[in-house]
Amino acid sequence: MVKHCSILTRSSDLTKTTMSKSEQLLSIKDHDFAMRPGFGGPAVPVGVDVQVESLDTISEVDMDFTMTLYIRHYWKDERLAFHSTTNKSMTFDGRLVKKIWVPDMFFVHSKKSFTHDTTTDNVMLRVYPDGKVLYSLRVTVTSMCSMDLSRFPLDTQTCSLEIESYAYTDDDLMLYWKKGNNSLSTDERISLSQFLIQEFHTTTKLAFYSSTGWYNRLYINFTLRRHIFFFLLQTYFPATLMVMLSWVSFWIDRRAVPARVPLGITTVLTMSTIITGVNASMPRVSYIKAVDIYLWVSFVFVFLSVIEYAAVNYLSTLQERKERKLRERMPCTCGMTHPGMMGTYSEEDVNNTGNYGGVPEENGAMKQQRMMVQLEFEENDQVTGHVGPSAYNSMWIDTHAIDKYSRVIFPGSYILFNVIYWSCYL
Repeated sequence: MVKHCSILTRSSDLTKTTMSKSEQLLSIKDHDFAMRPGFGGPAVPVGVDVQVESLDTISEVDMDFTMTLYIRHYWKDERLAFHSTTNKSMTFDGRLVKKIWVPDMFFVHSKKSFTHDTTTDNVMLRVYPDGKVLYSLRVTVTSMCSMDLSRFPLDTQTCSLEIESYAYTDDDLMLYWKKGNNSLSTDERISLSQFLIQEFHTTTKLAFYSSTGWYNRLYINFTLRRHIFFFLLQTYFPATLMVMLSWVSFWIDRRAVPARVPLGITTVLTMSTIITGVNASMPRVSYIKAVDIYLWVSFVFVFLSVIEYAAVNYLSTLQERKERKLRERMPCTCGMTHPGMMGTYSEEDVNNTGNYGGVPEENGAMKQQRMMVQLEFEENDQVTGHVGPSAYNSMWIDTHAIDKYSRVIFPGSYILFNVIYWSCYL
């Protein structure tokens, strides 16, 4: 029974001795590590280098990005110097970090961040015999990125992750990139679905706060260019096809109201759906984006095609009413011939005024009625002095010409718009 008790006591002493050796070797209990190294003297230099592990998400709606990185700090604290015959460093985990002084770095404009803790805290502390310290940790941070979406989706964005000391001004702590531009390294496998990562680079600036003073600030800058192919398939091509579909109505008989009206309404509603879908995934910005210009101009073209048919239908209705009134008040002249009739009215005129879209030729009675209407116009012109034979045909030609001109003007204008649009934004 006595032997068993002595074994338990010896085990407890060994554990206590192991812990006390590391603290005694680093003289942790002999110094006040609440103070920075060299307190009261010049600023302590703290070098930083970063390895970007992944760039996870870029959000236009929230105007932020998420990045996972290894951030390493280098400084010298003579209070941690120890004697070593082999001149080898000692490496510790995160438990010793709470007992010594470490730089109080934070990420400016960050929304949330955390240090990974699976399977244990991803923190490493390495101390060299001369007091030099390497402090490394693995962090995921979500930070703000102010994006200019005026050229969306043909835009290029530049975002920055900013690192700064929270408490120590440049009089107490000099923060710098340890290896200059070579202080930043990235994983070659980093890729994003919507962006092409063009470059990473580092900069250093001073930040001023009116109440506390000047601070050193380190910047990790990266430039992203958006992939356009996704938006071509999902937005630009459907909008272009809807505009082209609206032009089909120009080749449909103007009297085919059940065909032309639903076609125009369908294209207008489809364009409205495309615009709503694009804006639903975007922030509510107060300026016009490049995609808005394209979609709204396309919407105007589709809407104008509907207005064009309304104009054609209205003018056609006016002409039919006028012709009907002339027939009602015109006396019967069956079997009569007019001296100028054969010279001013031809089969081509009949086709221009009554035969559209492959409609069968008029029978004799209908043709005779139109000839009588033409005769009435000629007699009125002779009395009033107006230009004669073309008065009746001109109204029909003008009404029909709206469709003919639209077949050229609408596609030509839209092609010109596309040339100007893509030359400006590409």
